[in-house]
Amino acid sequence: MEAELDKTDLRILRLLQADGRMGNAEIAKRVNTSAATCHRRIQRLFAEGYVTGVRAQIDPHKVEKGTLAIVGVVLDRSTPESFGTFEEAVKQLPVVLDCHIVAGDFDYFLKIRVRDLADFNKLHAKTLLALPGVRQTRTFFVMKEVIDNAPLEF
Repeated sequence: MEAELDKTDLRILRLLQADGRMGNAEIAKRVNTSAATCHRRIQRLFAEGYVTGVRAQIDPHKVEKGTLAIVGVVLDRSTPESFGTFEEAVKQLPVVLDCHIVAGDFDYFLKIRVRDLADFNKLHAKTLLALPGVRQTRTFFVMKEVIDNAPLEF
C-alpha cells in the first residue's frame, strides 16, 4: 500500500468498492469529512489510478449468459511475438471476460460466459481453436459459483 493513502482514503475506497453508486454526500458523511473534501479525495483517487472504473454488476442469467467456462490455453510457441499476437486477438472477443497469463501446464486461462453448452461448442470450434498460435485447449465448466468478483481486502 502506498504511503500517500491515509485512513480516510482507504475508507473511501472500501465504500466505493462496496457500492459504486454511493453518492458523494453519503460517502462524506460516512468518512466524517465535508462533501467538498470528499469530492476532491475521490477525484484524486480516480486521477491517480486507485479507482480504475465503476460499473454495474449484471446477473448473467438475466441476459442469457448463465454458462461459465474456464478455458486453459496452450500456445504452440512460447515467444513474445506469439504471446502478443494471441493477446491482441483474444482482446477482440467480447465473450472473454478475463484473460490471464499463467505459470504451469497452460499459458493462459480465459473466463468465458455463454448462453449454454451448444453456444460454447460453436464458440470453441469456430473461434477459440482459430486464435493465433493455439495448440491445445482444455475447458472447465463451472458447476457453482461460490465466490465471484469478491472485493479486495485492504
